[in-house]
Amino acid sequence: MLDRAAQTGTPKDAATRRVRFRGAGFVPASSRFGGWIGLALVIAVWQLAGSLRWVNPLFLPAPSAIAKAIYELAISGALWQHVSVSLLRIGAGWLLGTAAGVAVGFAIGLSRVARSVGITFISALFPIPKIALLPLLILWLGIGEEPKVATIALGVFFSTAISVYSGVDAVPRNLIRMAQSFNVPFATIVRKVIWPGALPSILAGFRITASVALLLVVSAEMIGAQYGIGAFVLQAGNLMQTDQLLAGVVILSVFGLAVGKVINWLETRLLHWR
Repeated sequence: MLDRAAQTGTPKDAATRRVRFRGAGFVPASSRFGGWIGLALVIAVWQLAGSLRWVNPLFLPAPSAIAKAIYELAISGALWQHVSVSLLRIGAGWLLGTAAGVAVGFAIGLSRVARSVGITFISALFPIPKIALLPLLILWLGIGEEPKVATIALGVFFSTAISVYSGVDAVPRNLIRMAQSFNVPFATIVRKVIWPGALPSILAGFRITASVALLLVVSAEMIGAQYGIGAFVLQAGNLMQTDQLLAGVVILSVFGLAVGKVINWLETRLLHWR
């Protein structure tokens, strides 16, 4: 049989060519300054629209007016009073809900009895809007900080439990069987195999529960609180002070950005193999 290269009249070396390596995987990378540049462009267009009076400042104040409102609130001390109260509620509720959610999530992921009981209750109670339980919690716990913290803790608990047992279920079972075949103790398997394997899902759940806590604290403060970002935003809306209203929204957005940066830092430190 004649060689195909000889038939076509091209040498063998000329018929072969280098092919670029295509098995590098999928590692999405974000630009360090792309998000900030996009945000700056949006703010610039917004400021231009406000300066040229394209939009009524009563309905959409310019960024400069919002910055002035934040500065005046900071100078008067009202900003720190509202922010500190909200942060205390978020911190207490998030810690309580996260601790309970991690414990229950691992129990569901590791125990057959806990799974059969826990998933039933979580599936039944998770869809209930937690803010709807605030009047009942006020009746049970009284008027004070306890109902607001309990509302946040409930919202955080269910999301954390779901993310934890989902992460435990996602751990490759061949790794667990391999550890069992070497007679590794159960506690060591949980610490060395299951915990690192479930950690990405747990950290993703933390990102979600931080947003849930922020939403619930604002809703709870709008219903029954004198101080807090939610109460401040509601009062500014009732008085048609839209610059102060959007100042409260900007503060909530800054808090969300800060939480995201903290979780990104945790991911880089704890998930160093990724």
